[in-house]
Amino acid sequence: MTEHRLQGSALNAARRERELAEATDGRVVDLLVVGLGITGTGVALDAASRGLDVVAVDAHDLAFGTSRWSSKLVHGGLRYLAHGRVGIAYESAYERGVLMSRTAPHLVRAMPMLIPLLPHVSPTQAAVATAGIRMGDALRIAGRTSRQVLPSPRRLTRPETVQLAPSVRRQGLRGGLLSWDGQLEDDARLVVAVARTAAAHGARVLTRCRVIELHGDGAVVRDELTGRLTSVRARAVVNATGVWADTLVPGLHLRPSRGTHLVLRASTLGDPTTAISTPVPGETSRFVFALPQRASTPHQHVAQAPRGAGGWLDEPHDGLVYVGLTDEPLDGPLPDVPQPTAADVDFLLDVISSVLASRLTPADVVGGYAGLRPLVEADGRTADLSRKHVVVTSPQGVVSVFGGKLTTYRRMAQDAVDTAVRLRDLAAGPCRTTQLPLVGAAPSADLAAVDAPGRLVERYGTEAPDVARDPALLRPLAAGSATTLAELVWGVTHEGALDVGDLLDRRTRVGLVPSDRAAAEAAAHEALAALPG
Repeated sequence: MTEHRLQGSALNAARRERELAEATDGRVVDLLVVGLGITGTGVALDAASRGLDVVAVDAHDLAFGTSRWSSKLVHGGLRYLAHGRVGIAYESAYERGVLMSRTAPHLVRAMPMLIPLLPHVSPTQAAVATAGIRMGDALRIAGRTSRQVLPSPRRLTRPETVQLAPSVRRQGLRGGLLSWDGQLEDDARLVVAVARTAAAHGARVLTRCRVIELHGDGAVVRDELTGRLTSVRARAVVNATGVWADTLVPGLHLRPSRGTHLVLRASTLGDPTTAISTPVPGETSRFVFALPQRASTPHQHVAQAPRGAGGWLDEPHDGLVYVGLTDEPLDGPLPDVPQPTAADVDFLLDVISSVLASRLTPADVVGGYAGLRPLVEADGRTADLSRKHVVVTSPQGVVSVFGGKLTTYRRMAQDAVDTAVRLRDLAAGPCRTTQLPLVGAAPSADLAAVDAPGRLVERYGTEAPDVARDPALLRPLAAGSATTLAELVWGVTHEGALDVGDLLDRRTRVGLVPSDRAAAEAAAHEALAALPG
């Protein structure tokens, strides 16, 4: 990556101030995007890379809402195939391959997924699960993802199962079923990378700009840092605010659901090198899983395991496991930051403990988070609702895109921009985002050769040497944390972080464990001293 591209993609306070003044000086831009989660940043990148003049705003920060509360997975669509939704299953598998092979190989890697074959999984259920993961491999082939990127599934012996997941219950264990899916280094980092790539193509990416009124030709916005009210004028407007979309455009039909994850120390589960999945009792296609923050399986343990960016690393990681996921309807007001409920915690601990040698208790939980899915309203349980996205145009001419899921954000963005271009007859080129690498992206062989700490390569790709340029900043933020002061400084100078929350809760994920967050706050204030003035 050239220095010109690095500077062109850098987001910081000075750039925000300059571009906010430009966006509100009375000019008419081609497209205003509201929302800077994965969908909104995806829309901004798609439009800017087609040559459109784009302004993208959010009332809070990049990845403030649903986008940072995912399972950190890039799903291949197997669950949708089980429900007969072939189209969305294929779309998921295809988009997973785009991310892993072309646009973000530094941020998405292969994750082994293990179903332990314990007595509660009958031979018939095991056969059904085996057929399912073979169908998942067929989706991989249909999505044009090579076995070098995602290996084929296979059955594991009992010793192999125990080696990969030391905490699995041994009594009655017959072995395991191993399959592969995509794992994100971090969902919020993906949003930041998309936003910065959009900025490199000329988009004005403006956080802390709250839309007060939204119209088909622009919006009244308030600068949340100064309180100043002003206007952005635009030929087309896309509402990409997810679960909050109908607060700006009344009449949209959303049915939010809450998905909860628990955060545990990896040592609590014996430092597993694979995700562990188990069916929810009485369900056919719902699972609870324990997902290591870093899942890696050396070649000698599992055949065909890919090395991923930087190879297999002995460097420190934050050592967390995410246990999820619930799917509960949400009624009433929508919170900015939803919280797990006691019932969610009990449910997840009960189900995952059914496959473990020792039962987990609330004392093992060091953090937790909940996100709101912007599902399309329909009859039935939220767990059964389609994840297909919807693009609708209001009578005032605002294009809204919602539904869908993180994996298919690129396609959601493409469809939204296509609609806006047709609606307003904008002079735009064709969609380019299937072949457009995000900042830091490079082929796996090139990433493996980057001269920087491997952990930073996995988070920043080819930019890792720039992040690590000052060795004095590579000290951990706190005891037991792998996150460094260098990452916080980079968040301020290149990723648009404006306060402690931006740094600890979104540019890094130290905030997932409250005790770690408290220990790192002094370092975050130190990094913010990099802000001019």
